[in-house]
Parts: sequence; C-alpha cells; structure tokens
Amino acid sequence: MYKILKKEILTDNIFLMDIEAHRVADNCLPGQFVIVRATEDGERIPLTICDYSREDGTVTIVFQVLGAGTHILSGLEAGEYIQDIVGPLGRASELTELPMDELSKKKILFVAGGVGTAPVYPQVKWLKEQGVDADVIVGAKSKNILILENEMKAVAGNLYITTDDGSYGAHGMVTSVIEKLVKEEGKKYDVCIAIGPMIMMKFVCKLTKELDLPTIVSLNPIMVDGTGMCGACRVSVGGEIKFACVDGPEFDGHLVDFDQAMKRQQLYKSAEGRAYLKEQEGASHHGGCGHCGGDE
Repeated sequence: MYKILKKEILTDNIFLMDIEAHRVADNCLPGQFVIVRATEDGERIPLTICDYSREDGTVTIVFQVLGAGTHILSGLEAGEYIQDIVGPLGRASELTELPMDELSKKKILFVAGGVGTAPVYPQVKWLKEQGVDADVIVGAKSKNILILENEMKAVAGNLYITTDDGSYGAHGMVTSVIEKLVKEEGKKYDVCIAIGPMIMMKFVCKLTKELDLPTIVSLNPIMVDGTGMCGACRVSVGGEIKFACVDGPEFDGHLVDFDQAMKRQQLYKSAEGRAYLKEQEGASHHGGCGHCGGDE
C-alpha cells in the first residue's frame, strides 16, 4: 500500500495528492503516467504524473472527480493509504530525448486546457531545470476552475492565462492567444505541445497546421484501462492504428483523427457501444498483441 503524504483541494472537484512511491519517483520522466487503485476492489485509474521528487520518493497526481473510482480516491486523506500505484507507464516526452545542445535552441509553446495543466507542468518544470524557458498558455472555462497558476508562473518563461467567460486573464479561447502571439507579436516557435480536452486539442491543431507549427498532443484524456487491453484509447494517427496508453500518450497532433477518436469516446461509454466497437474493429480492437481478448 502507498501512503498519501499530502492532499490539496484545487477546486470543487479537482484534487492534488502527493503519494509515497519510491520506485515510481526514481524512474519517471515528464509525460508518463501511473495507474492508481484506491481500494482493493476499486477500478484502475490512469493519471498523468503531475510532479515527482526523487529525493523524497514521491509522485504528485491531480485528478478530477468524474466517476466512482475518483470519488473514492477523493475521500481519502493525508496519512491514509491507496491500494496500488503502478508506473511509470507510457512514453516520456520527446523533449527528454533531445541532446542538450539541440534542446537549448528550441522555442517551445505549451497550451494547457483545464486539468491538462497538470501534465503540462512537469514538462515545463523539467525544461526550466535544463535552463530552457518555454511560453505557456493556460485556458479554463472560468477563474474558479483554474489550477496550478502559481506553480506554472514559477517555471514558465511567459505565462498567458485565458478564460472562456473572461473572469480572469484574457477573454476567449487558447487559440486566440496563439494567433495573437504568432500573428500579432511575431513570435516564432519550433514546436507546440497541447494537452487538454480533445475538442481543445483538435482546434489547436487545426490552427497550428495553418501556421505551419509542428504540434504534439497528449491523448491521456481517452485512456481508461491504461494497459492497451480495453481498446478505449484506440486512435488513428496518420492512418495507422495506435493506442494512447502503450504507443503514447504523445502523438503528432496534425496526424491524429480527432473526430474519430471523439466519436469512439462516446460509443465506449455504453456496453452496447463497446460491443459494437469490438465487432467492427476485430483484432485491432486491443493494444499490445491485438489478439488477447483482454476485455473478455
């Protein structure tokens, strides 16, 4: 079992926890995720690693209460224990693989939407530790659900905040800020990394394609099982079948078929929809070998 060292309520239904997990902390890198199980009979919940401390042996998770598993997790307090935490899983950010001389020359723009701010933070923090400043746009529906603002300020080169209702920062969508930075202020970026709701990433990629700005997206929002066995995060990337949890979660955003992925998300919510997808997709329904029948 794994001890909860800290619990913080970020908004009404978004929570932050520091969990003691030495092996995960020793091996994780920005962009990876863990699978958490609050209780012995609880569901597996894939959550991106928001932060980590190798010295303290801790990993930080941020989660929004959306179902039974996250509801149970949110009821636990500091000093109590979660049943399991497995990781690090998924592929680390491509930035961590670049030679230092190449990385230091990169002009990088991050775009975070809602809870997507949590997986953006460790990447920006890691870059800061390497001496690289990145610009960051954080979008939220309103001020009261904005998270990690102070933490992001401490590591971002420039931080731009926008809210849909204009209650804080700029009024509008993150795409408006991208257009302003590139078209009006003449900023040049080598890569954009966007993490947030699928619909946000879709329109960010639509814009950055027009701007000829290479864009990486993280498809952690569509993960369910986190092992490639359930078929939930099956996605078409450049016409090839990929699974966010085992092949990603990061992909070239300009190659992702967002419309298909969002349609699958809706179908996957019902037993009838899952049965339909399994029938239609056959052996390619699952990740890994594709033939395991993992949800049977």
